[in-house]
Amino acid sequence: MIAARRVFLTAGIYGLIVLGLFLFMEEWIGIEQPPPITHPEYFYGFNSVALAWQLAFLIIASDPVRFRPMMVPAMVEKIGFFGVGLVLYVLGRISLSVFSMTWMDGLFFLLFLWTYRRTPWTAPTLPPRPQEG
Repeated sequence: MIAARRVFLTAGIYGLIVLGLFLFMEEWIGIEQPPPITHPEYFYGFNSVALAWQLAFLIIASDPVRFRPMMVPAMVEKIGFFGVGLVLYVLGRISLSVFSMTWMDGLFFLLFLWTYRRTPWTAPTLPPRPQEG
C-alpha cells in the first residue's frame, strides 16, 4: 500500500505541475508546433479533464485499498495518451518531440498496473487480542 500511495501521489503532483503550466502555453505551442491552436475549447477542455484526473490520483493516494477500483480508469487515462501518441508517431502524424511528451504516461501506466496488482481488495485486519485471564 505504501508503493501505491507514493506512485499515485507522485503522479498527481507531477500532473498538476505539468498540466498547470500547459494551460499557459497555448500561444507557445502554436509557435513551436504550427499551426496555431484553432479550437481552444478542445485544448482547454482536454486540460481541464486531465487536471481533474490528477486530483483523482491524489484521492487514490489517500487510501489505495478503498479507492482500488478507481485505479482501473486511472490506468485507462494513462495508457490512452501514451497509446494514441505511439500510434500517431508510428503513422508519421506527430514528431518524435511530440511523442516524447507521452512516455511519462506510459511509465505511470506500468506503475499503476503494478500497484493495482499489489494492492489488496480489503484492508488487512488485525488478529484478535488474546484474552487476559
